[in-house]
Amino acid sequence: MKISVVGCGYLGAVHAAAMAKLGHDVIGIDVDASKIADLQASKAPFFEPGLPELLSEAQKSGSLSFSTNMADAADADVHFLCVGTPQRKGENAADLKYVDAGFASITQHIKPGALIAGKSTVPVGTAERLADKLRDIQPEAILAWNPEFLREGHAVKDTLAPDRLIYGVSDDSQGARAIELLDEVYRQILDADTPRLTMGYATAELVKTSANSFLATKISFINAMAEICEATGADVKVLADSIGLDDRIGRKFLNAGVGFGGGCLPKDIRAFMARAGELGADQALTFLREVDAINMRRRERVVELVREELGGSLLGQRITVLGAAFKPNSDDVRDSPALSVSAQLQLLGAIVTVTDPEALSNARKRFPELQYEQDLTEAIKGAEALILLTEWEDYTEADPVAWSQIVSRPLILDGRNVLDIDKWRAAGWHVKAMGRP
Repeated sequence: MKISVVGCGYLGAVHAAAMAKLGHDVIGIDVDASKIADLQASKAPFFEPGLPELLSEAQKSGSLSFSTNMADAADADVHFLCVGTPQRKGENAADLKYVDAGFASITQHIKPGALIAGKSTVPVGTAERLADKLRDIQPEAILAWNPEFLREGHAVKDTLAPDRLIYGVSDDSQGARAIELLDEVYRQILDADTPRLTMGYATAELVKTSANSFLATKISFINAMAEICEATGADVKVLADSIGLDDRIGRKFLNAGVGFGGGCLPKDIRAFMARAGELGADQALTFLREVDAINMRRRERVVELVREELGGSLLGQRITVLGAAFKPNSDDVRDSPALSVSAQLQLLGAIVTVTDPEALSNARKRFPELQYEQDLTEAIKGAEALILLTEWEDYTEADPVAWSQIVSRPLILDGRNVLDIDKWRAAGWHVKAMGRP
């Protein structure tokens, strides 16, 4: 099939390369000329394992190209809308200006019978609004909502082998045609027995936002339990292992620590709350306010713990923060807990050095006032405290004996509960882990 992918950021670039891998003729469209130039050179504009190889393979085969001109995609059978939906400035609500602009660009060139498949995370009701517009502009064109469920660091696999496909379609002949077109796009994935669910627009939009809200709630729940554990001397990791054996609960996303960040969970739960308020159903999601509050409180707790371990004052203390990205295998620093903690420490007088294998360039743009060091040995040299806030293997598998010879003081705060505490303590380290004795 001929496919266009409008918006070549994190979601769009991965989706375009993956669709080409599935055998389609794909063109990626974006208004950012520098981003398009990078992609044309098979260079990913961000760090994502496996993506550069996928881009190179697809472009060598001739099945993938990129352009800044939407007219180049006029003959596409399916247009995937993959633009960002950031939090609106000064509000919790999602900013849909990129969705509306991308949609308008597609409709200027869409041919009769073609499909627009939205993949962006949007407030419920957005698809119906766009479908109404499309009927006025090109009645024979079709709209569906096909949300993504990518995990940064695993996006290529999650696109080529997803755990489910969600189609939000209209309840008429156009909806039936949308299902046919999407089934053709995803034929190889469906042949691998991937579950495919069809539903109305609103339900499809809610699948994504409710999934993110549930995951955020699970993380904040175990972090709330970590606060209780710290007050009682209990061990939150053992607690999580124990309740996680109940298959109604499960162990995933029960890792207590500094909390979640990134470009999805924080802004998505806030946008969900804002949309519920607009719909007059705000009481249904009041619990998400506490989920958000618990998450932000964990960052403050890291700062408090470090100050306690350093004798009550951070002034002049040399501290190295291990990690800048909000999660490993990514260079994404949006709403990064690691950078938030680093900035708070610096404001309290600490001499902070931040290190990360991939994210320092993006971190400098967000927090230029912080000190950064790419070389790990240099970063920890002379440190009076280390704080592990992004669980890169470089840190979790480090040799504590070797590191003890480099730092000024063998003190580490494990903000992700990923270290082998007994191993580090045996090497002479004082280890403080969140929610653990």
